Amino acid sequence: MKKMKKFLSLALASALAAGVFAGCGDEAASNSSDSTESTESSSSGSSSEDTLKIGGMGPLTGDNAAYGEAVQNGAQLAVEEINADGGINGMQVEFKFEDDEADAEKAVNAYNTLKDWGIDMVVGAVTSGACTAVSAETANDHMFQITPSGTSMDCVQPYDNVFRLCFSDPAQGTKSAEYIATKGLATKIAVIYNSSDTYSSGIYQSFAAEAENQGLEIVAAEAFTADNKTDFSVQLQKAKDAGAELVFLPIYYQEASAILQQADKMGFDPQWFGCDGMDGILGVDGFDTSLAEGLMLLTPFAADASDEKTQAFNTAYTEEFGIDPIQFAADAYDAVYAIKLAAEDAGITADMDASEMCDKMMESMLNINLDGLTGVDGITWEASGEPNKAPKGVVIENGEYVSMD
Repeated sequence: MKKMKKFLSLALASALAAGVFAGCGDEAASNSSDSTESTESSSSGSSSEDTLKIGGMGPLTGDNAAYGEAVQNGAQLAVEEINADGGINGMQVEFKFEDDEADAEKAVNAYNTLKDWGIDMVVGAVTSGACTAVSAETANDHMFQITPSGTSMDCVQPYDNVFRLCFSDPAQGTKSAEYIATKGLATKIAVIYNSSDTYSSGIYQSFAAEAENQGLEIVAAEAFTADNKTDFSVQLQKAKDAGAELVFLPIYYQEASAILQQADKMGFDPQWFGCDGMDGILGVDGFDTSLAEGLMLLTPFAADASDEKTQAFNTAYTEEFGIDPIQFAADAYDAVYAIKLAAEDAGITADMDASEMCDKMMESMLNINLDGLTGVDGITWEASGEPNKAPKGVVIENGEYVSMD
């Protein structure tokens, strides 16, 4: 196993945490130009000797704030439950979350701020570009990291200390093609994707490869870029002229909402199918949610599921945060519980430094089976850091997500 430089010892982390915490107001002020925000959830009365510190980062401001807020909330809820149930191996968990605005450089800055605070492990980053940048840093520090939602292969694959809770981009594309073919949803498919985005283009590439294996015909594959993501009339017209029965949208919900609005104006009404980036479309300001009626997406979490675990999570989340959870919240919730299971399996104690914890966590992640929110029959992990779990198909009906399975 590759050994990288040791991170802060717990004794040093304790000393730094006291000093840094006292000066965090000055640090926040110095970072105000980056719009950096942080939140902290901890157990009152805990000390550094009996505390496990978990840090996270994601967008709390900007276009992707819905994802970051959901991850922050889901992780916080899990931490509160774990602490109320006695913590992890007798340790109370402290959780701190930094705003990275979905920006790689700001994500690294957030990670460094969390290191100064004395983190032992990382839940994040939320978006792929930011996560890829942070993963390089945690690998260098040999710190355990699990991303709830970073889907790019580059977030996980090059490193042995980084694990993923969500599906990777290739996995989402492959499973989407399999699902469409298995369910007989359509045979003529158009794809509209963002060629300047690794998430979108990665899903498209694996979808196209698997679509051929599944006997699906891609009749139009139309790209847009980050510099031109407001007018989709050309892409939609080509999809319509090609006779597409279903349009696959491996993109984020903001652009998807614009596509649905423009398609409606031009009288184009195919089936719509997306992936986890589509989750959030019902919350877009000013969007007529009736346009999303019948939209399907592949996701590991269905809020309408009738099982006791999902319903308990929905109730607790809504009561605490005043909104319904989306898939990203469930991913983060499961990621924290994966840390709990692995830490208990590994016998993690507060006197270990972050690097020693990382060694033990890497081994124990391969032993656990998480009965979480986002896996149909549990979640296990490979040494590559990738999860094994089954996806769920969801369709929007009457303004709500409803399971198709």
